[in-house]
This record gives sequence, C-alpha cells and structure tokens, in this order.
Amino acid sequence: MTERRRIGPGATCPHGIRFPVSYVIPFLAALLGISCSGQPKGGGEDVDWPEERAAMVRQLLNYRIGDRRVIAAMKKVRRHLYIPERRRYRGSAYGDHAWPIGHGQTISQPYIVAYMTERMQLNPGEKVLEIGTGSGYQAAILAEMGAKVYTIEIIPELADHARRVLAAEGYDRVKVLTGDGYKGWPEHAPFDAVIVTCAPEEMPQALVDQLRDGGRMILPIGVRAQRLVILRKEQGKVRQTDDLMVRFVPMVKGKH
Repeated sequence: MTERRRIGPGATCPHGIRFPVSYVIPFLAALLGISCSGQPKGGGEDVDWPEERAAMVRQLLNYRIGDRRVIAAMKKVRRHLYIPERRRYRGSAYGDHAWPIGHGQTISQPYIVAYMTERMQLNPGEKVLEIGTGSGYQAAILAEMGAKVYTIEIIPELADHARRVLAAEGYDRVKVLTGDGYKGWPEHAPFDAVIVTCAPEEMPQALVDQLRDGGRMILPIGVRAQRLVILRKEQGKVRQTDDLMVRFVPMVKGKH
C-alpha cells in the first residue's frame, strides 16, 4: 500500500505537497508581484542566505532524506537565485512549499525536489532528461550530483531564465531546450533517467521509448488526483510502481 506522507498542517500547494498557513499571504503577494512587509527581496549584503538554506537542509533530514549526495547538493545550490528577483522573498525562498515563478508555474517544494532526486538513485556521469525546466533549480541539483542534464521547457521566457541562471551559477553544461516535453529529446536518447516535474494525464510513450534498458523514470500522473509513478525498464519490459500522492502543475502539449 502506498504511504501518504503528511508534511504538516497547512494549505495545499499547486506543485508539491503542502505548505504552512503562515506562507499563504506572502505566496499571494508573490503571485501579484508585490512586496510583503517583513519579507525583503533578494540582493543586499548577504547573497548566499546560508541560515535559510541550512534550515531547509535540517528539515529535509527530519523528513528522512537519507542520500548524503542529495543533501549536499541541496545545501550547495542557492535556491533563491532561481526564483525571478521580483518574486524572491527571503522568508519564503527556502520554505517547505512551492513558490510562483511566473507564467502560472512554480519552483517545486524542496522536499519534493529532494525526494524525486533520491528515488532516482543517480550515479555521476549518467545522462538525465528533465521535462519541465521551470526555474532551472531541479536541473541544478541534478548537475551538482554529477549528472549530464538535458532539460526541456515549453514556455520560452522560463527556458531563457533557466539558461541565464544556470550559466551564472556555473552549470553552463546543462542543455536547455525550448520545446514540447511530450516529444522528449530523441537526438540525445537513450537516457539513464527521466524526471518529469509536471503532470501528464497518461504516461508519455516517447519518454518511455527514450529510456535506455535498465533506466528509470519518475513522474506525476493524473489530473486532479495525481500520484508519483516510478518506472523501470528491464530487458525491454516496463515495470511501474505507484508512490506518493502529489499535486503538480499540468504538463502542456505543444501546438504542433
């Protein structure tokens, strides 16, 4: 039976699991692109925000994220820099919730990023396809773990943002494609792992086809009732396991 993980009391977030009620007001403010009292934006004298990042890591350890390589990557990557500056708030960039990045999209809850990465059991040098680049944060975590990252984003403005921040943070080897994630990236297939950070209604067959034998994929599937699914391809056969109940933004199909 699949375990339902309860992160704590609070409102349901649009991408991830839950976030505390104390973040509802700044979350709405970020959606409107306005400032919140007591929530200073990025910049200033301390661009690293180490205390906030350390608090996030402690919480991930409390949630039993056990892969030390994942923890090390989450500790190093400066999550707040992947949030567009006008939506960046010091009190919320590292909170246990998703956060809006514009165009109806979000940067995923830290726990979900860590959990999905951990479940893939990545090895350095493996080739990973990510569908739904968004802010570029998940791609940075994968790159920090030594993966060769290929990531696809259908919204041009977000793809451009991700390219800029990934390059500025030293992850310029991450390849970002503006395009339809349903088609995958056949020119670089097969992939050792595929991570999908938006929810299709059904399993995209192109992504299964582009997974190498012995590879694995994790993605949320469903419309309103969504569940993480872990897929493993072994000797040409696909084995699928249901995992956490989640709530992600929908996966968008291209027009052509």
